[in-house]
Amino acid sequence: MADDVAGSVNGPNVGAQVAAALALGAVLAGGFWYMAKADMESAAAQKPAVCTASSGSLPPQYVSGTRLCQALNRPDLPTLLGTPGEQARNAWGSDGWVKLGGGTRIASPEGNVGLGTYSVKLSVSYDRLPVAGLGRLLGNTAEPTRLLGRPAVLYSDRTLALKIPLGGGKAESGTGGIARHLLVAKDAKDGGGSYELVIWRQDEAIPDDAALLRVAERVLPTLPGWSGK
Repeated sequence: MADDVAGSVNGPNVGAQVAAALALGAVLAGGFWYMAKADMESAAAQKPAVCTASSGSLPPQYVSGTRLCQALNRPDLPTLLGTPGEQARNAWGSDGWVKLGGGTRIASPEGNVGLGTYSVKLSVSYDRLPVAGLGRLLGNTAEPTRLLGRPAVLYSDRTLALKIPLGGGKAESGTGGIARHLLVAKDAKDGGGSYELVIWRQDEAIPDDAALLRVAERVLPTLPGWSGK
């Protein structure tokens, strides 16, 4: 018998991911073991999970993973996702970096919140890639759009699923369900860098784009550094 742990999107923010892929390849983002532990703790307490501090440390000019987690883990998140009876089961931030060829590193912090139906991830990429130019690199699911006056792209990929045997033994990983991504330029002029919001379902059903857009419209304007310009 195995305990199915919620899937995770297997990569950092796509802007940094594309840049890294052109050089050395993308870095795999983890968090499965923490998610399983946090699920048990929050279930026992019967209270919404609070954000655990970011792993790692970024210089002050970058938004931390903890701050991204806090922006996501708002009281109305379940309602925005269309599951008002749920609550956060796990929540944490990560202060990651993507390393490019030549030793260049790009900050790629992220915040994660898991609920009973959905998991949500918010990340920021500090690369110089315009969002409008990324659509052709994201495959045939990419849909150019705009959000809050900024260039944006909707696209899909697969999550990474992990099964942890309850009685011990080796964990197994495999392909999970569909994740829906929304990539949004950091400024209206699309001068480089991006925010990325991702949602995926624990039951591996196709996520609701309307839910993704509702969360983005409420959460992104609350982030440090966001402005209408």
